[in-house]
Amino acid sequence: MKHDDDLHYFHETDYGKIFNGDSYQYIAGLKDSSVDLIMTSPPFGLVREKEYGNVPADEYINWFKPYANQFSRILKNTGSLVIDIGGAWNKGIPTRHLYHFKLMIMLCEEYKFHLAQDFYWWNPAKLPSPAEWVTVRRIRVKDSINKIWWLSKTEWPKASNRRVLQPYSNSMNDLLKRGYNAGLRPSGHDIGDKFGNDNGAAIPSNLLAIANTESNSAYQRYCRDKGLKTHPARFPTDLPEFFVRMLTDEGDLVLDPFAGSCVTGEVCERLKRRWLCAELRKDYLQGALGRFQKDAEPTPRKIRGLKAGSEEGDFYRLPKPGLLWEEQTPDRLDKAGGQKTKAEPKQPSLRKAKPT
Repeated sequence: MKHDDDLHYFHETDYGKIFNGDSYQYIAGLKDSSVDLIMTSPPFGLVREKEYGNVPADEYINWFKPYANQFSRILKNTGSLVIDIGGAWNKGIPTRHLYHFKLMIMLCEEYKFHLAQDFYWWNPAKLPSPAEWVTVRRIRVKDSINKIWWLSKTEWPKASNRRVLQPYSNSMNDLLKRGYNAGLRPSGHDIGDKFGNDNGAAIPSNLLAIANTESNSAYQRYCRDKGLKTHPARFPTDLPEFFVRMLTDEGDLVLDPFAGSCVTGEVCERLKRRWLCAELRKDYLQGALGRFQKDAEPTPRKIRGLKAGSEEGDFYRLPKPGLLWEEQTPDRLDKAGGQKTKAEPKQPSLRKAKPT
C-alpha cells in the first residue's frame, strides 16, 4: 500500500480529472454511492509478465478483492461496473485459465453484484495467438475475444439500448421492403406482426465487433511529436463509448481506476460526462494529455480501406464456417493431440466455394 503523498493530481479538463498513483488510495477516498459507472480494463491475469504490470492469473482474485470492496461502496444503486478482461492460457499447455470467470463469480457471490449481461469484444484485426498452439502446432484457433462483464448492485441498473442502436443490414432493409410473414416458426418462436415494423435502426447484440487498429489518432500523433511511448494495451474508444452511452446520462460520474492512456476519459469528455481517471505510471499519463488538446480529433469510426457508406464499411462480416470445407477431411488427426511438434504437413488444395 502506498502513502497518500504518492498520489498526485496530474491534469484537469472541463469535465474530468486525472490522478497519478495507486488507484486504490484514490478510490478509497471517494464518497459512498457517488459513482454512476466504473468503466475499466484492469491489468489482465497473464502467465507472462507485461511491461505495464500484471498479476499472475493464479493470484488475481485475491489481488482484486480490495478493489471489489471499494467498487461496491462507491457505486450508486442505479450504477454499473463494466470490466473488460482478456483470458489467459495455462503455462505450457493448450488449455485456458479460468481466472476471469472466477473473478465474475467472486464479484457476484462474495460482493453481491449482479451479472446484468456478459459481452464479448471481438477484435477482427487481432493477430493469430497464441502462436505455439495456433500457427505452429495448429491445434487451436486464434484467440480474438475479450470478455466484458457488465455488473450492477441491483437487478435494475439504469440502462437503455436505444442509445446504442445500429443501422439495419441490407438484408433487413430488403425484408422490410417486401414484408414479413408473422407466425409460429419450427424453432417454436412465435413472430408477431411488430417484427416487420421499420424502427429506423437495429438493437445491437452482446458481440461487439471493434477492430483495434488505431494508427493516426490525435493521441498517437501527440506521442510521436513528443517522443513518448504509447500505451501497449489500449482499448479502442468505441468500446467504452458503447457503455458510457447506454448506461449514463450527461453529468453522470464515470470512474476508470486503471486508466492507462485515459481512453475512458477521452470518451467522457466528448460526451459531457464527469470523469475520474487514476493511473500508476506517469509516462502513460504524459501521452494521455494528447487526448485532451483543444485541436484533438475524435478517433474515426470507419474501417480503413473500405468505402464509407457501403455495407462493408459499416459492418464487420464473419465468413460462413463451411466455405472451404470438402466432402471428406484430407488428413488424419494426431491421436496425441499435438503434444509433440512435427514438420508442417503439406496443405491440401482447397476447392473454391460454389455459389449458393
